[in-house]
Amino acid sequence: MTRHIDEASIYRAILDSIPVPLLVVDDDVRIQEYNAAAAPLLAEPRQAVLRRRGGEALHCLHARESPDGCGRGPFCPDCLIRNAVSLALKGTPVSRQRHKLELLRGDTEKKIYALITGTSIPFAGERRVLLAIEDINELVELRQLIPICARCKKIRNEKDYWVMVEEYFQQHLDVDFTHGMCPECVQATIEESNHDPMGTK
Repeated sequence: MTRHIDEASIYRAILDSIPVPLLVVDDDVRIQEYNAAAAPLLAEPRQAVLRRRGGEALHCLHARESPDGCGRGPFCPDCLIRNAVSLALKGTPVSRQRHKLELLRGDTEKKIYALITGTSIPFAGERRVLLAIEDINELVELRQLIPICARCKKIRNEKDYWVMVEEYFQQHLDVDFTHGMCPECVQATIEESNHDPMGTK
């Protein structure tokens, strides 16, 4: 009994140490377990989440399109999460497939772009699927629209300030830049250094 408790504690610690939302679901995407990183995404008490279908627990917009809930609406056959679960249980893991989640937060619709990964795992004596939902909203926003000055290449941030490219990426993605020069700029720099501003050459 003690060994079982110890193993359960270890599994829980491992799950909660991973900074990506993880859900353990059955073949109908009913949530059997989830980690600490998934709690803000679910936004409900644990007792209200467990055994509910994923779309209902996440408050998916499409789960309301049918009185039977998640998995029964007209959009559900194209749901990448459901399809990932089905494929994983058939022996075909799904790795980091891009998906747009349309969720309701109160009366407000919220779109979350995510990478979905689904892998079949043993859980409580049954085959279940471990789902990873990686939020890539910031990356998508950067790709969709980055206002950049055509002359100096500064980027306008969300506060309407113009900042250097390096500063913008560091603030939003915690990315640091190393600096070098491409061959064209090296050549241009050499030519500029050899240029006689008095025009005597």
